[in-house]
Amino acid sequence: MKSLVITPRTQEESKLINSLLKQLGITPSKISVEEMEDLTLAKLMSKVDKSKKVTKDEIFQKLNGK
Repeated sequence: MKSLVITPRTQEESKLINSLLKQLGITPSKISVEEMEDLTLAKLMSKVDKSKKVTKDEIFQKLNGK
């Protein structure tokens, strides 16, 4: 099953959503902004084209700005 991420705009919205989830018997999990960024980065990384290979030297050339 997929997860759903909801970001309330106000404290009142947060209370309303939490109340609704409680009535439905669903336990919400809160995540920090940093955790949300990590999840987004992981999602983007999973979509990267992994078919191209580069050498160690090519990586260091890019890192050194050459």
